[in-house]
Amino acid sequence: QVHLVESGGGLVQPGGSLRLSCVASGSILSIVVMGWYRQAPGKERELVASINSGGSTNYADSVKGRFTISRDNAKNTVYLQMNSLKVEDTAVYYCKAGVESRTNFAYLEVWGQGTLVTVSS
Repeated sequence: QVHLVESGGGLVQPGGSLRLSCVASGSILSIVVMGWYRQAPGKERELVASINSGGSTNYADSVKGRFTISRDNAKNTVYLQMNSLKVEDTAVYYCKAGVESRTNFAYLEVWGQGTLVTVSS
């Protein structure tokens, strides 16, 4: 079993900043990729940013220059620093990880439970 736990969501004013964290735990041999997705009310879930084990990153156009994804491999943790937040960034943010299981060497895709980010004045 592999689990992801997100934290750091909350209410922030437009132009403000938040940092999300996601910690992976369980039977982990290696974490291949970690990413953040978001889902706004009435919309489909979308990729926000991802980072692979080598540190290569990928961002949605809507957050480039404002959000930064990073990871601490020793802590099995991924972060999302969100600056210059906009009302349209309001959503539930989900962490996702692609993990090689220590138990059976299977590749697993695991989701966290989500954390709400609300950008409002």
